[in-house]
Amino acid sequence: MSLMQSRTLMLNPNEGGGPQVDEQELSFQQRKIKIHERLVDELDLSMLAHVSHEELSEEVRQISKELLVEEKIELEASDRERMLDELFDEVFGLGPLEVLMRDDSISDILVNNAYEVFVERKGRLEESDVIFADDKHLIRIIQRIVSRVGRRIDELSPMVDARLPDGSRINAVIPPMALDGPSLSIRRFGRNPLKIDNLTDNNTIHKDVVEFLSAAIDSRVSFLVSGGTGAGKTTLLNAMTQFIPSDERVITIEDSAELQLLNRHTLRMETRPPNNEGTGEITQRALVRNSLRMRPDRIIIGEVRGGEALDMLQAMNTGHEGSLTTIHANDSLDALSRLELMVAMSGYDLPIPVVRQYIAAGISLVVHLARLKGGVRRVMQVSEIVGLKEGGFHMEDVFGFEQTGVDELGVAQGEFYFTGYRPVCLSKLRAAGVRLPDELFDKRRIPVRTSFS
Repeated sequence: MSLMQSRTLMLNPNEGGGPQVDEQELSFQQRKIKIHERLVDELDLSMLAHVSHEELSEEVRQISKELLVEEKIELEASDRERMLDELFDEVFGLGPLEVLMRDDSISDILVNNAYEVFVERKGRLEESDVIFADDKHLIRIIQRIVSRVGRRIDELSPMVDARLPDGSRINAVIPPMALDGPSLSIRRFGRNPLKIDNLTDNNTIHKDVVEFLSAAIDSRVSFLVSGGTGAGKTTLLNAMTQFIPSDERVITIEDSAELQLLNRHTLRMETRPPNNEGTGEITQRALVRNSLRMRPDRIIIGEVRGGEALDMLQAMNTGHEGSLTTIHANDSLDALSRLELMVAMSGYDLPIPVVRQYIAAGISLVVHLARLKGGVRRVMQVSEIVGLKEGGFHMEDVFGFEQTGVDELGVAQGEFYFTGYRPVCLSKLRAAGVRLPDELFDKRRIPVRTSFS
């Protein structure tokens, strides 16, 4: 009987409890690791630079077949082929995770422990059939991942945050910091990033909102994109950059490079963490300051998190209008409050009224996104900072989304609404030669129904 046909469940073998594990699959993984250990000893690794991928794969398969005979491991034909394929992944790839990495429908891979791996598809989490042989197996894969990007993870440095060559972002934590065993998170980005048409088709944003924001970008109106983790901030920011004129020089600054701008004149920069000796760190703030000497027309910061907020605002107020960034926040007003806090982290003791005036002068719009029940993402608010009023920010909503319930599958339903407010920044759009139809801002509501098949 095939290992993948008979599914006998057992408790986590390391804990005596916790997640149930497919006993047949666990046996498969353990036998694979046994062959893998011998395979590494048998391979002539010096040949790697001199043979093609196909030749190397055939060499691994041939040696693996011989080792299966020597170890007297008997398998069904289908499991034997799977074993031979996965042994190559064990030596040169990401082991059990390779099958998930090849699936373009997966946006997140979440390894809670060696026996529990979840994936996200279309905004929804589901448990996968993938497991590891044990914690040592998982740690070895984690170490292989981080070593490829010049990082390390061990007991002295038990966590790492890095970017893979394909753009995926990883975060790994191992004992002693991780109490229940090693864990790994991989945030994946599609080979073809979502365009604005994709976002309107799936109702993340309404086409009339796109028309307004695209005109604002073209007219060099600076704005902030806010939202929680996984709300789609970077996806929206990336899609909206297509409206930046092609003759402008754009500099992007990120902790982990995710943006994939189509603008021809784009220069990308990425921060660098400290090395093993604790030196060599390059922060976002240092990159923002340096970018000002590189003659940018616009500066795009993937996510503002600290003291670089002040440098960003200075850039927006001194000739770099139209710059964009994202921030973690619960709503539009909270985004500005967090920005105030980050300016304070710059080390300068600036009065709050001065900070608020600086923010109101530099940023015109706040676009807030949220991830709703069922995994759908929506632009929840597009608000304009009109100015300051009674010591606080005076904001007016231009567009929004209101959730009215959920459907039979538990997916959030609702409607886009248009408040009827005419933004003050329309005068800047007109000065730039952009005229939007008056009816675009008429007060109205548009029901939206989205579900997953």
